[in-house]
Amino acid sequence: VQLQASGGGLVQAGGSLRLSCAASGRVNTWGWFRQTPGHAREFVAAIRPSNPSTYYSASVKGRFTLSRDNAENTVTLQMNGLKPEDTAVYYCAASQSRMIQSSVPVDTYYQFWGQGTQVTVSS
Repeated sequence: VQLQASGGGLVQAGGSLRLSCAASGRVNTWGWFRQTPGHAREFVAAIRPSNPSTYYSASVKGRFTLSRDNAENTVTLQMNGLKPEDTAVYYCAASQSRMIQSSVPVDTYYQFWGQGTQVTVSS
């Protein structure tokens, strides 16, 4: 499965951005992670395949919204109320594994990764 991420860019604090990711094959659970230089990848959000349940890190909950279109094999991360600390390279990820809620925030649960897209929030 190949993932193609789009969106990102430069925005002022308090602004919004939308990230999208498209998959060439079946995706069970979608995830988004982010990474800054010198730091490990950080879980941002994930969404289950059906009866969609979403999961968010504490740092983005209430500001970010994740949705998916199963027919189109896409996922969208709407980011509102952006803060300078949200600045990072954002990666979409896809898992074809059985849904295990405790594994959702763990990057090794995902077999496929997008190329990363830069999000920069200025103060």
